[in-house]
Amino acid sequence: MSHDHTHSHGGEHTHFHSHSREHACDHIHGHGPKFQKEQKILCIRPQSGLSGDMLLCGLACLLNIDNAAMNERVQSLRRPSLENCLSITDKSVNHIAGKNAEVSLPHEHAHRTLNDILTIIEASAMPQKAKELAEKTFTLLAEAEAQVHGKKTEEVTFHEVGALDSIVDICMACLLFAELDPDSFVCGALPLADGVIECRHGLIPSPAPAVLRLLEGVSVCAFQGKGETVTPTAIALLKSLGAEFGTWPSMNIEKTVLVYGGKTFENAPNGSIFALGGSFCAQ
Repeated sequence: MSHDHTHSHGGEHTHFHSHSREHACDHIHGHGPKFQKEQKILCIRPQSGLSGDMLLCGLACLLNIDNAAMNERVQSLRRPSLENCLSITDKSVNHIAGKNAEVSLPHEHAHRTLNDILTIIEASAMPQKAKELAEKTFTLLAEAEAQVHGKKTEEVTFHEVGALDSIVDICMACLLFAELDPDSFVCGALPLADGVIECRHGLIPSPAPAVLRLLEGVSVCAFQGKGETVTPTAIALLKSLGAEFGTWPSMNIEKTVLVYGGKTFENAPNGSIFALGGSFCAQ
């Protein structure tokens, strides 16, 4: 896979720097037992992997944002070429209905540095929280690529990830996450497969080198398909958004969506589940 539009046991949670609100559990005072405020929980079960467009799609669906409203948000990037570039559509795999996101843009040959992308983010009209998350995501990617290629972070030139479609994926996923503002974000173990990935460097083993660099501290499990299941964009987003890795959390489910990426795996489960819910805990 030469671009990021692929798609891709439980245990104790693995913690990153979570964006959970410390004071979201303020007690509701009154007579009788004390209860904490309801916690908003985002849960992803990445059965066949994860990519940036899948994260964008799942978050948009959980927020009930239609294509017109989504493209209004894309315009916050202040890039005229991005007008009406994003569509979330119905997709069915093995007769099971789900959702899919596509960013349709002409191919470009821009090779952007981290500074180029940070300049685009800073000049955008996105909310400050979304900007910070997007900047953190691209910085993680640049640091991983720098390690892979033996360069300084500022010397890294993004190709696929620096293209406008990937910039849309990352920035809009960060914007939607900030909008959803969950107290807890739990993701299942990331499924990894053997095989090869086609990119501008030729054929490389799966998982991709940048993904390998970002896998430290992440729960993974085997996947019976072949090829790329988790993209660099996806794992960088999971880390910057403060994901914890573990089993299904205890929650009252309010909304779910099955999300497909651009790749269909033969004789293997396809699609990843996104769920939103809440939880009350006695104190």
